[in-house]
Amino acid sequence: MANIENRIAIVTGASRGIGAAIAGRLAREGYAVVVNYASNAKAAEELVDRIESAGGKALAAQADVSDAAAVGRLFDTTEAAFGGVDVLVNNAGVMTLATIADGDEAFVDGQIAINLKGSINCARLRTGGRIINLSSSVVGLYQPAYGVYAATKAGIEAMTHVLSKELRGRNITVNAVAPGPTATALFLDGKPQAVIDNLTRLAPLERLGQPEDLDNTVAFLAGPDGAWINGQVLRANGGII
Repeated sequence: MANIENRIAIVTGASRGIGAAIAGRLAREGYAVVVNYASNAKAAEELVDRIESAGGKALAAQADVSDAAAVGRLFDTTEAAFGGVDVLVNNAGVMTLATIADGDEAFVDGQIAINLKGSINCARLRTGGRIINLSSSVVGLYQPAYGVYAATKAGIEAMTHVLSKELRGRNITVNAVAPGPTATALFLDGKPQAVIDNLTRLAPLERLGQPEDLDNTVAFLAGPDGAWINGQVLRANGGII
């Protein structure tokens, strides 16, 4: 990964929010970026247009990451378009809140299928690459109603540590980034201002994270300066935990 030129990155769940910010940043760094989406084709195509208008290379590709066959097609499409995959950012995820007692089977299965199984399905790339999984700082906050979601992200962190060892000899690093509260439309919409103010004060730096805080971290792990970081979880949360 000493030379980013001609490197290819897949960012799952990249049509909006943190995923879109990461995809845009990697494109600016010089990667050809595959913008994966599950259903929002319009937003994904708009992001591709912005990347290409700025001189980058990008492709929108639909796949439900919980479906292993769809993930296989995603990688086939990427290889046909660009020749292979060097960086995988497992960003696709869903969060539904309920107490553990109140969550029904669909509530549990839906989050496991996308957040955990989806990341496992996507963990395939060529020698010398980078896998960057998105966890969450809720893993250490232990908030009521976040139990199932936090459990899926704890699984992501365990898988990150194990996979980094299982890929010995292939020169592939595997790391995770665990954001705290981040000021995206998806996070802010529907929250009372008092809740946002409280979350803003949680970190000693006394602000919400911004998408660029996360894409900076991912770009570091994906790029030459991150070559010696492996099997780690970086809690990009301003010091909340």
